[in-house]
Amino acid sequence: MKKSTLISLSISVSIAVLAAGVAISAQDKYTVKVPNGLGFSDFRGYEDWPVIAISQSGGKIAVIVGNPVIIDAFKEGVPGNGKPFPDGAKMAKIHWNPKIQETYPGQPTVLGAQQDAGFMVKDSKRFADSGGWGWAEFLYDAASDTFKPATAADNPPQENDAKCGFACHTVVQNRDYVFTEYGKR
Repeated sequence: MKKSTLISLSISVSIAVLAAGVAISAQDKYTVKVPNGLGFSDFRGYEDWPVIAISQSGGKIAVIVGNPVIIDAFKEGVPGNGKPFPDGAKMAKIHWNPKIQETYPGQPTVLGAQQDAGFMVKDSKRFADSGGWGWAEFLYDAASDTFKPATAADNPPQENDAKCGFACHTVVQNRDYVFTEYGKR
């Protein structure tokens, strides 16, 4: 072979090996778990769930999505009809920093860097001592494109179990511990 062909082949193989190494070392978010609690894997596919609501508070924009079980319950009037959410109901709340999109007409506020992803699941047997709900909060690090479980040192503080959201959510016990309202469509 010609020297230039060998060099090109060497460079191509090196790039392929490097790309494979990066892919192998990238975090699989579905392996991350709150100690003694829920994991990302409990919410596989949340990225494609329908939107329940959008909110803004604390300088962040949140999109709240839900699995078909919770969407159907909301459509049936839960929790306003006095019924609890059924077991298997799941929600995800993803926070982003807002940013101004200066190149668009009207300079709208849009989603910027992701901050975290929080989850709730209704399982009245597994989480009998926390209103039937389990919670998990994962902080996102854009630089490494990884998630890590939130801790008691974070804001809001998260304990190391699936009951981390129970204390905050007791103020909406009459709504089956769910703050989010499903908007009329």
